[in-house]
Amino acid sequence: MRKVKDILKRCNVINVVGDEDRTIEAMTFDSRKAADNMAFFALKGTQVDGHDYMPKAIEQGCSVVVCEKLPEDVKETVTYYVVDNSAKALGYAASEFYDRPSEKIRLVGVTGTNGKTTIATLLYRLFSNAGYPCGLLSTIENRINSVVVPSTHTTGDQLQINELLSRMVDAGCEYAFMEVSSHAIDQDRIAGLCFEGGIFTNLTHDHLDYHKTVASYRDAKKKFFDNLPDKAFALTNLDDKNGMVMLQNTKALKKTYSLRTDADFKGLVLESYFDGMEMKVNGKNLTTLLVGRFNASNLLAIYGAASLLGMSDDDLLKEISKLQSAPGRFQMVHSEKGVIGIVDYAHTPDALKNVLDTINEIRTHNEVLITVAGAGGNRDAAKRPEMANVAVTRSDRLIITSDNPRFENPDDIISQMRSGVGGEYYNRALCISDRREAIRTAAALAKSGDIILVAGKGHENYQEINGVKHHFDDVEELNNALNEK
Repeated sequence: MRKVKDILKRCNVINVVGDEDRTIEAMTFDSRKAADNMAFFALKGTQVDGHDYMPKAIEQGCSVVVCEKLPEDVKETVTYYVVDNSAKALGYAASEFYDRPSEKIRLVGVTGTNGKTTIATLLYRLFSNAGYPCGLLSTIENRINSVVVPSTHTTGDQLQINELLSRMVDAGCEYAFMEVSSHAIDQDRIAGLCFEGGIFTNLTHDHLDYHKTVASYRDAKKKFFDNLPDKAFALTNLDDKNGMVMLQNTKALKKTYSLRTDADFKGLVLESYFDGMEMKVNGKNLTTLLVGRFNASNLLAIYGAASLLGMSDDDLLKEISKLQSAPGRFQMVHSEKGVIGIVDYAHTPDALKNVLDTINEIRTHNEVLITVAGAGGNRDAAKRPEMANVAVTRSDRLIITSDNPRFENPDDIISQMRSGVGGEYYNRALCISDRREAIRTAAALAKSGDIILVAGKGHENYQEINGVKHHFDDVEELNNALNEK
């Protein structure tokens, strides 16, 4: 049992109505999970307002409510804490409830449009392989040392994050690497966390269905760096025009990485192949199993962060050379007939451009490059024609297909993508709504030496249609299509 006034001690409490000496066993912001000895936090969401569900939470047994405004019907049996920001209060309260776990572990956050999963996952692997107990919070999975905890969001909610960090501390983890999404920053899901470092990758067209403008999206990322403490480091990508913006108001130690210009961590790609790269990092030769300039940039971020966390150059170069790509990130699928298959999570115009540019830099251009791509439903629709245009101008054939249509008609999404294909490229594009059939068609068209890129879903093992997730794995489907007897 914890005293409510103790877990709210770092929150801006404006008013308290009721017994201030209450204790609780748990917290929730979901009225469906409300029960006795629980505090209910009324959060203002994008779709619903938790204040509307205070009566239900009380009815189900909650005797403590944390809210931004008192209800008209104040119950004498309930204690109400009025705060300026319920979401932020939940973050600080969750941190206190779990005894501030982020202060007992070296927590590094990674934010940006692309590269978050790769950088967080490979930092986790790098430190784990070097013998350090580690935790990971990512899009693909969460890990407590070698124990896998399923992941549902890029960044969990305030309670999930602190509970996982607490378990990491209990398991002896010294480091934790965490993807930090713009949604999570904007919704104060990381409030109350103590970061040892922050990494900015890049900022390109994505999530404008939520943020509305690029400036708002950028400022959400910047807020993460603005709030870093002076004992932390802020590592940013100089090759992105927003890189230095992230550092403008931070109190943290400012560090940079770049493939193009002088930086604290400077990289140069020497040779690229489909199974790796030769590059220089701060003048030292490095061989890596990762592919492409975008991964060279990711490796610089990894190298820089590990160096700032105290790992020696010799250990770093040795461990980085062993790293393999995160699942669904430029993942190779080989066929018996000599076709090269690649599955990648690229689901933004910039990510798709990076992957296709990498393929075009390595290929001989005597072969055919076939791209299979779609766009998710109920998400930023403005990027759909742009994605198709990026794909068709960098491929010999494009098959536009369904991604996760969610509650949209997949043919409508495909039609919007098709609008981005015009002029001389029009006949290069083919529309096949069924994603499995689209992948099988690409495999049927490909001859020995040709290349197939299946983009958009990467590590995901489902396809979401009308609220139902059906098993679907791009790697599995491409492997089956390429290697059918």
